[in-house]
Amino acid sequence: MIRYSYKKLIAWEKADVPAKEIYRLSAKFPKAEVYGLTSQLRRSSLSVALNIIEGYARNNKKEFRHFLRIAYASLVEAEYLLEFAFSQKYLTDGDFEKSDKLRNECGKVLWKLLKSQF
Repeated sequence: MIRYSYKKLIAWEKADVPAKEIYRLSAKFPKAEVYGLTSQLRRSSLSVALNIIEGYARNNKKEFRHFLRIAYASLVEAEYLLEFAFSQKYLTDGDFEKSDKLRNECGKVLWKLLKSQF
């Protein structure tokens, strides 16, 4: 089995945590949202970690930067979707604050990694 060492990336670690938290939180969303907000939020949060992994696995600096940009864009998408879910009262104050803090931490590390690739 081939193992890529993406797991050594702090950005991946930071992306993995909010993705898991968003899956936990979105399980509580109304069933009417399963193909809408729930699906979109889950996809965007997973996309952050998955794009970091895919870009790293390409073993090419230019492609890695490209995938990091996509990961960052997905993180911004997740930010809006979390705010939207909160406005619809699908998230408690505490859940929103926790997920927003995790997303922020991920964003800072991801942004630094992206900038270091130039």
